[in-house]
Amino acid sequence: MKLYRFFLDGNPSYLARHYWWAYLWRPAAWLFDHQTVINLILFGQYKKLMNATINCLDYKSNDKLLQLTCVYGSLTPNILKKISPHSIHITDVSLLQLKRLKDKVRNNKKLIMTRMNVEKLAYKNNAFTILVIFFLLHEMPTEARRSTLSECMRTLSVDGTLLYTEYAPLPKKHFLYRFLLSRILITKLEPFLESYWEDDILEIINDLGRPFGKGVEIISHTLLFDGFYRVTKFRVVNNP
Repeated sequence: MKLYRFFLDGNPSYLARHYWWAYLWRPAAWLFDHQTVINLILFGQYKKLMNATINCLDYKSNDKLLQLTCVYGSLTPNILKKISPHSIHITDVSLLQLKRLKDKVRNNKKLIMTRMNVEKLAYKNNAFTILVIFFLLHEMPTEARRSTLSECMRTLSVDGTLLYTEYAPLPKKHFLYRFLLSRILITKLEPFLESYWEDDILEIINDLGRPFGKGVEIISHTLLFDGFYRVTKFRVVNNP
């Protein structure tokens, strides 16, 4: 019997099949949530990526912020520190990840936590003014990515902000891509990364926003680690 079947339990099949060892298995979740480990996974760039994301966060007292999925490391505690004394909405399909985040955040009363599949959120239209996606979409197959971005556009209000931290587009000149062994290792561990690299995220978001009369424009765009990673701030605009 294949191990991933033990980890379905309401989780998407691609998550259980390809990432049970990283997000759904308790020993691994404990290991990967150490700052040193997550920094190694991101080639020493975690702090830079986190700080660049938080620096893009312009939070006002009437804003409502949603973070899609729990994130290893200290991103969520630092977002809470930035928006204090306000709360943050967090949704994740993994009960293990939700529990670990609640245990990790000292002032967890400021966490409004729900278990949902990000491909089909139970929030109403225009429910949020800020939405944070941190290294999520590259771990999804194409249709799941599109469904998730569609939900982002549905639940974000016009003039809202989408903070998007991810791999940059196909990094053909980066040494990790040009060196065959490292490229094979990365794409083996991240089976959906190659298709993600080919996506034009701006075009896809605007395409998915049209049914809701919305589009996005880029407010800021930062490349890190010689163009291997990106932090992009989008503003939601009317798109009749």
